[in-house]
Amino acid sequence: MLMVDDQFAPLSEKIKTAIAELSDKPIRFVINTHWHRDHSEGNENFAREGAVIVAHENTRKRMSTEQFVKAFNRMVPPLPKEALPVVTFPTDINLHLNGEEIEVIHLKNAHTDGDAVIYFKTSNVIHMGDTYFAAQYPFIDYSTGGGITGVVAGLQKVFDMIDDDTKIIPGHGNLSNKQQLGIYLDMLRDAKSGTEKFIKEGKTLQELIESNVLKNHEQRFGQGFLKRDKFLSIVYDGLSAD
Repeated sequence: MLMVDDQFAPLSEKIKTAIAELSDKPIRFVINTHWHRDHSEGNENFAREGAVIVAHENTRKRMSTEQFVKAFNRMVPPLPKEALPVVTFPTDINLHLNGEEIEVIHLKNAHTDGDAVIYFKTSNVIHMGDTYFAAQYPFIDYSTGGGITGVVAGLQKVFDMIDDDTKIIPGHGNLSNKQQLGIYLDMLRDAKSGTEKFIKEGKTLQELIESNVLKNHEQRFGQGFLKRDKFLSIVYDGLSAD
């Protein structure tokens, strides 16, 4: 069996129980979509039982060293050696398991600098990791190589690759589809272009927030953990530094 991400370490037993209801086969591979702990902290528990941990090479680098996430003023210690990916890749990698053709695709400088989306081509299912927060404003981790420009470019690449029947698994949120991904892309483009315009005109973050640049998207995306003002502040700070 292959599993994408493994959440926080205390959830490992719950995950194992849920998987056991689907199959009695062992988990042979865990693919991490990126380095953040809510997607990778369980690595050590699954590796101990024989799973091979796979991730982009930048993800391993982030996991193996202390990281500072500026947006939340949080220092994140390295994971133990036993939790680190043992198979890494610089761009993309293909796997062929159980009759399934699987493409693991690196999206450059998107949510982080090590994002991977996992496309199960035979089943027409794609796992987006945190490059896609369904129906909510996303956190973009500029401090570890992410950026809204990369998110937009990466999601456009995925959008062009999938079809209307593709099932999309977001990093956060409910099962999604191509139409909903397109609406999400429109929101990101509006946030990016609106913020770039304000920066070019020398306007402040507060002026950007007060402009209500995302008024057409607030009802759909404003109910997640990251509120509009915080999202815009991350984008503004990131684009100002570019």
